[in-house]
Amino acid sequence: MTPNPFARSARRENAAPAPVGRRAWLITAMIVTFMVINFADKSVLGLAAVPIMEELDLSNSTYGLVSSSFFFLFSLSGLLVGFLSTRISSRILLFGMTLLWAVAQLPVLAVASIPTLMAGRILLGAAEGPAASMSMHALYKWFPPERRGLPSALQIGGAALGMLIAAPLVTWLIEGFGWRSAYAVLAAVSAAWALAWWRIGHDGPYGHTRAGSVGGAGLRLPYRRILLTGTVLGSVSSAFGAQWALSLSHAWLPAYFRNQLDMSAETAATVISVISGFGLVLLLAVSPFVDALKSRGVSSRWSSGAAQGIAVCVSGCAMAAFPLVDASGLRLALIALAFGGTAIAIPLHYMTTAEVVPPAQRGAVFGIVAATGTLPGLIAPFLTGHFIDAADSPAAGYTTAFLTAAAVMVTAGALALTAIRPERDAHRLGLEHAVADTAH
Repeated sequence: MTPNPFARSARRENAAPAPVGRRAWLITAMIVTFMVINFADKSVLGLAAVPIMEELDLSNSTYGLVSSSFFFLFSLSGLLVGFLSTRISSRILLFGMTLLWAVAQLPVLAVASIPTLMAGRILLGAAEGPAASMSMHALYKWFPPERRGLPSALQIGGAALGMLIAAPLVTWLIEGFGWRSAYAVLAAVSAAWALAWWRIGHDGPYGHTRAGSVGGAGLRLPYRRILLTGTVLGSVSSAFGAQWALSLSHAWLPAYFRNQLDMSAETAATVISVISGFGLVLLLAVSPFVDALKSRGVSSRWSSGAAQGIAVCVSGCAMAAFPLVDASGLRLALIALAFGGTAIAIPLHYMTTAEVVPPAQRGAVFGIVAATGTLPGLIAPFLTGHFIDAADSPAAGYTTAFLTAAAVMVTAGALALTAIRPERDAHRLGLEHAVADTAH
C-alpha cells in the first residue's frame, strides 16, 4: 500500500509541540481565575436583586428584563469572536474581553437607573459571550486531546468556584457597603486580571496551523457539514438544558431563597456556595473519570456523550421535584442537584464537539456552539419574572417557572443522549486520519 504523504506531514507537525509542562498549568490557573471573575461579574445582579429591586422599585417582570438584557448580545458576540479567533491570538481576545468587563460595571456607579443597569448588563454580556468558549479554546492550545479532561474540568470548575467565592464575598460587600461597592470591586479585579494576562498569556503549541500545511493541521470543512452532525447538535442541546438552569440560578435563585424560603442574605449566599461546591466536586470527579474511560478504550459516545445527557436529564427531574416537596432538607438536596448537577455537561459538551471539528475551525465552532447553547439566558430570566407577576401568588409563579425549566432540561438531555456519537461523525467527516490535533 502506498504511504500517504499527507498523513506523514501531519504526524511531523503533530510531533513538534513540546510535552505539557509548568507553563501549561500556569495558563490553566489564569484561565480558572478568568472564569471565577467571569461568574462573579455575571452573578452580581442576582445577588443584589433584592436591594436593587427595592431601591429602584422594580417589578419582577422589569427585573427579569434587566437580567435577560445580559444576553441581548451574548450569543451574537460569542459567534463573531469565535470566527475572529481563527485570525486573532487568544491572548489579545481574552485581554480585550476582560477590560470590557471592567468598563461594563461603571455606568451604574455613575447613575443607578434601569437604563444604566441595562446598558452595563448588555455590554457585560457582549464581552462575556465568548468567554467560556474562547478560554477553553486558549486552554486546548496547551494540552493534547488525551490530556484535556482535567484542564477542561478546571476551566468550567472556575464557574462553580466563582459562585463559591463570589456568593459570600459579594453578599458581604452588598450588606456591609451597599450594592454599588460590589460593582466597583469587580471592575478593579477584572482590570487587574487583564494586565496580568497580557504579561503571562500566550498561545500554546497544540492546534496551530501553518501556512500551506496539509493533512489534519490545515483541514477545513464546510461549517454546515460540521454543525449538522448529531454530535454537535446533541452537544448544543445539552448546553441548552444546562444553561437554562444556570441562567435561573444567576437571576432568580438568591431572590427565591430570600423571598420564598425566608432566608437571610448571608444564609442564601451560603446555600448558593454549597450548591456551587457540589457542582465543583462533580466536575473534578467526573472529568478525570471520563479520561480514564477513554484510556481504556471506552468510546466517546458513552464516556462523555452519555454522561452529559444523563446529567441534564437527572437535574431536570430534580428541578421538577423540589417545588413540590415540603421537607426542607430534601428540598435543598433536590435544589443542589437541579442547579449543580448540570455542571459536568459544560466541559463535556466542548470535548465532544472538539472531536468532530478540524483544529483550524475549532474556535469558530466553539463560538457557534456557545452562541446557540446560551440562548436560554435571553429567555429564562424574563419568562420567570413574567410567570411570577402573572400568577396568583409568587410561589405559584416560581413553581411554574421551575416546572418549565424541568421540561426543557429533560428534553434537551434526552436529545443529547441519543444524538452524540463522536466516532461515527468523525468517520463521516473524514477526520479519523486528520492526526495533527488528534493523533499521538
